Amino acid sequence: MRVVAPLLLSSAIGAVACVGLLLPSLNVVSVSALSFASPPSSSSSSLNSRRIGFGAISSSVSPTVTMKGAADSSDATATATATATTDYDVVRVDLEGGRDYPIYIGAGFDDEEAGTMLRSHIKGKKVLLVTNDRIEGWYLDKYKKMFEGGDDGLEVETVVLPDGEAKKTMDVLMLILDAALTLKLDRKVTFVALGGGVIGDMVGFAASIYQRGVNFVQIPTTVMAMVDSSVGGKTAVNHPLAKNMIGRFHQPECVFVDIDTLSTLPDREMQSGIAEVIKYGLIRDADFFRWQVDNMDKMIRERDPAALRYAIKRSCENKAEVVKADELEAGVRATLNLGHTFGHAIENGSGYGVYLHGEAVAIGTAMAASMSARMGWIEPSLVKEVYDILHLANLPTELPLDSPMTAETFKEAMSIDKKVADGKLRLILLKGELGNCVFTGDFDEGAMSDTIDEYVAECQGKSKA
Repeated sequence: MRVVAPLLLSSAIGAVACVGLLLPSLNVVSVSALSFASPPSSSSSSLNSRRIGFGAISSSVSPTVTMKGAADSSDATATATATATTDYDVVRVDLEGGRDYPIYIGAGFDDEEAGTMLRSHIKGKKVLLVTNDRIEGWYLDKYKKMFEGGDDGLEVETVVLPDGEAKKTMDVLMLILDAALTLKLDRKVTFVALGGGVIGDMVGFAASIYQRGVNFVQIPTTVMAMVDSSVGGKTAVNHPLAKNMIGRFHQPECVFVDIDTLSTLPDREMQSGIAEVIKYGLIRDADFFRWQVDNMDKMIRERDPAALRYAIKRSCENKAEVVKADELEAGVRATLNLGHTFGHAIENGSGYGVYLHGEAVAIGTAMAASMSARMGWIEPSLVKEVYDILHLANLPTELPLDSPMTAETFKEAMSIDKKVADGKLRLILLKGELGNCVFTGDFDEGAMSDTIDEYVAECQGKSKA
């Protein structure tokens, strides 16, 4: 059975330093030449399905196999080895309580091989595969067949949601839960998120609350999701008053990154995702930052598979290390939100969907760098480096003249940011040399106000200082 969702309108103090550090050797294993596959047909997938009531569902399993992993890989990760033919990397996210999971990163995967790898992380007999109406025509049928390709009777149901940040709401989330209940799926079901950050966040959140928690798998199809949102277990939906304020931490069973899916990613979304890659270099990995400067054209214009694979792997290594140290974002993990407090305010104040997430974060990162320099925490030369790399990635560094943002809009949205503690706003700011940052509530509020005023000046018909 296949469920297709109808198009819905969305309802309207101490500091933690993040000094640049060399990552310890994470479990990264290189397991055929990389190349982009030709884009699949964009025609709607031909699934045997019927529509039911509210809109979305489909049906159709899984020897335990895995690829070559690091020496301490889990049984699941070590099981897919025998038939592996693709050269790929495995980055492990190490968590307490036996909740470790692999991030598989590669290109040119054979469907049978990829299916074997994915099915090794399905613990029950049923899968709820969720995507959106943009990804559906490209990849839904492909991945549905991968999950069905085993010999143990795995049944696959599918849900297709409307696309876009504006649809990241409780109303749309309910369509996933409606489908699961209509299909009478039990606690052994595995939810699978096939898509970008919006799909990953919503499917993860639905998995975290369905019957008080079921397993889920991430199959990200955008750079943003591959390097950031699919890793680390953050799940959420937006509220009209603030972004990502309703959610939970819920870790996936695995993350499967097929770089070939980026062949269908629009340029604007490619550039948006690179904003999160740039972040890692700025806050903790200066060498990676310098590599990005030298390889930006290869990533966003040439879409060179080897460059993209390295950028994704290195980003995931950085995030995995931070998540291991601070899974629930009590301190150092918050540093991964460089530029996000300003950026989330821009997304909310401009209307969800006007900016892609990475575009808003890019402006927020420029603002954070400018504010850091105002306080004397970084040299002006580093601010220039921040602006230069954002421009290399074709990302915005200022608000457009017709932006609705005002100083009041910024401050109101920032006052209910998730990093507020006991009524005090905390920010991630750059401090010291490239690759260093601080998460703190101890900053000059005048510098923050001056930075905001500078950025909204042109929107209000004033010349920028």
